Amino acid sequence: MSRLGELLVRRGQIAPAALTRAVEEQRAHGGALASHLVKLGFINEDALLSYLQKEYRLPVVDPSNLDIPPEVLALVPPAMVQKHHLIPVNLVRSTLTLAMADPSNLIAINEVKFLTGYDVKIAVAGASAVQRAIDRYYEANVNYDQMLNELGGEDVQLIQGEEEVNLQDLERSTEEAPVVRLVNALLTDAISKRASDVHVEPYEKMVRIRFRIDGVLYEVMQPPVKLKNALTSRIKVMASLDIAERRMPQDGRIKLKLGNNREMDFRVSVLPTIFGEKVVLRLLDKSNLQLDMTKLGFDERALKDFKESIYKPFGMVLVTGPTGSGKTTTLYSAIAELNKISTNISTAEDPVEFNLVGINQVQMHEDIGLTFAAALRAFLRQDPDIIMVGEIRDFETAEIGVKAALTGHLVLSTLHTNDAPSTINRLLNMGIEPFLVASSINLIMAQRLVRVVCPHCKEETHVAPEALREIGVPLDLMDGMHCFHGVGCSQCGGMGYKGRVALYEVMPMSDGIREAVLAGASSVDIKRAAIDSGMNTLRMSGVAKIAEGMTTVEEVLRVTMPD
Repeated sequence: MSRLGELLVRRGQIAPAALTRAVEEQRAHGGALASHLVKLGFINEDALLSYLQKEYRLPVVDPSNLDIPPEVLALVPPAMVQKHHLIPVNLVRSTLTLAMADPSNLIAINEVKFLTGYDVKIAVAGASAVQRAIDRYYEANVNYDQMLNELGGEDVQLIQGEEEVNLQDLERSTEEAPVVRLVNALLTDAISKRASDVHVEPYEKMVRIRFRIDGVLYEVMQPPVKLKNALTSRIKVMASLDIAERRMPQDGRIKLKLGNNREMDFRVSVLPTIFGEKVVLRLLDKSNLQLDMTKLGFDERALKDFKESIYKPFGMVLVTGPTGSGKTTTLYSAIAELNKISTNISTAEDPVEFNLVGINQVQMHEDIGLTFAAALRAFLRQDPDIIMVGEIRDFETAEIGVKAALTGHLVLSTLHTNDAPSTINRLLNMGIEPFLVASSINLIMAQRLVRVVCPHCKEETHVAPEALREIGVPLDLMDGMHCFHGVGCSQCGGMGYKGRVALYEVMPMSDGIREAVLAGASSVDIKRAAIDSGMNTLRMSGVAKIAEGMTTVEEVLRVTMPD
């Protein structure tokens, strides 16, 4: 029983039955006991505040009207703030002040003391004021525990083998308010946390939901197993997919309209696994699409080379890298740069991620024969100036692309290779003749995305000279080099990183590289020739970003290979 509740009963402020009822509500929904006493009408909030101030001789504050510094908010994790219904409001030397609706909660006070290492001072605040402050400062954090409590967490018996699912029951459960609320909360939470993907993964005895934020996956919740079919079916209903079909992969799209006329698209992919359907939602935020090349992360020389190659009247420009490395964004920024009334631009994409005004975008449908190669052939009969092909996957697409580049068209495309020099060998292995590769390509560019150190909690850190030497920092740069990392704050959700920037390896086709290709050189020889002609490798680009204080050694090691 709460000490605050006992005190209020002893002083005759509330009846014992009222306390019992409020405690039941607190157990069911979480939060502070004081907020449930006020909500149920057992005590007036102002009267409660006045009583607590006299009883505990503590100051009264309204945290929702205070301007709390981010570094103070970062001291107490959002989970603890929600669990104990408190908020840190001030830090003076070694004393942290907490605003609480229940100053008798010694467990919460001791937890904060233990976690932060600071002395803790308490100020009393109304439960509603604490909640308003939490909503204001921690609005990106959805209280999933509370939501799951509302859904009910009773145990579920697992059936071995294929589960019998009644379609009518499933349809009914997808419209039930708790499931609808949970899915809506997931989608809005993913948007507010800047997630690029949401993974809903069913396993034998659990369901796991993860967000990919700045390229790294984080677990956000584990809903009860009994919800797995209702959860995936609700997403399928929103994406206009067939909820009765649970054995075949399906793809769809969800479009949400948010406040301020902002629209968000979710690309939905459903994959049948042995324990149910795994759903991955890719978030496509038009408002976050960065089309300004100068802000993508190019260094001066690389940007100059890239711009020169896309402004040539014909030839091929290839962007390479793994899935999720920002290739599409780079190509869109190039097309946005080239998009003039005097040019005819056509793109073949699978899928079309963003709609660009003035560009003729074509969605691929392989099941009816509309492949990249078929679209390319059709484009050549459409009087094109610039063609973008989503990906070169086979000999046919590569051959038509090369021929288009040699007959007066600018062709932009992507390939999945590890670096720029190995792209040439990939094309040769596909069956393209060396003389065609050498004469058609203007430039090849490899890229990766690294997380940016959060500017709000950035601080200098010491990195051992051996570690810097190992990642390829030149001796002349090492002496005056300052490395930074993020300590974690409310702005970055305690991660220490906020946002991403691209590392680029830009290889223009110089005469030396063309001769090496015609002579049948290996990718190692081509790389050496490219570095001799001034190319910065991905690792070199990463080292430059570390020296600028934009990213960390760990991030560069995570996405790049040694030269």
